[in-house]
Amino acid sequence: MNYIKTSSPKAGVALIELNRPEKRNALNNATLQEIATQLQAYDADASIKAVVMTGNTQCFAAGADLNELIELDTISLQTDIRPTLWKRIDEFSKPLLMAVNGYALGAGFELVLHGDIVVTGENAQFALPEIGLGMLPGAGGTQRLARLVGQQLAMRWAMTGERISASSAQQHGITTQICPTDLTLQYTIELAANIAKQAPLAIRAIKQSLKSIHEVSLSQGLKQERQLFVWLAATQDREEGIRAFLEKRQPSFRGV
Repeated sequence: MNYIKTSSPKAGVALIELNRPEKRNALNNATLQEIATQLQAYDADASIKAVVMTGNTQCFAAGADLNELIELDTISLQTDIRPTLWKRIDEFSKPLLMAVNGYALGAGFELVLHGDIVVTGENAQFALPEIGLGMLPGAGGTQRLARLVGQQLAMRWAMTGERISASSAQQHGITTQICPTDLTLQYTIELAANIAKQAPLAIRAIKQSLKSIHEVSLSQGLKQERQLFVWLAATQDREEGIRAFLEKRQPSFRGV
């Protein structure tokens, strides 16, 4: 259980670093288990307001661990733990920021697509190369990518396995920012620290509302947004935020 490293580089911010450099951070079951378990712990920790996940300057994650996948057949795939682990990662309720340098391929790209905000270095490259192995992305790659870039472009990238540059990823909405490679993590941590200063209940509500946009109709989404708006009206943080603005001071949010 040492495939990730954790730290807290800023107040309210946790950092998860993928730590299988000898395997280019390939995502085996143990790594996904560690990520899911750690995110669950951060969800329950009120002191953690946002999480940054990264690899290293050369590689975010080069894909799934093929030594595990080759052992799985149709029968064993029915009880494979990976879908459960991916679901647990997806259910993380706090902001999850991805700092991506180097390769994010296959399952590594799919992990990036679980992030709420993605920041990339100039050397970042994304791809879904499963087609070259006679497979398709199996952790939401086709679905999440199509919702970001549209069906046709997702079709092309999934059917060819073409590499996606950092500039192309930004152009098509996969990443919000391109940084010099050696500054990617620093910039992402600063961004997370800025988010961590905000009202935590409002941040969670924003994430909940935005994550549902591809699952509900516009009218349902507007209804949910209004319900969350009304719910936040009962929080002390909302009152503190308004009073602080009127009194021309910085608010002190407590997550209540």
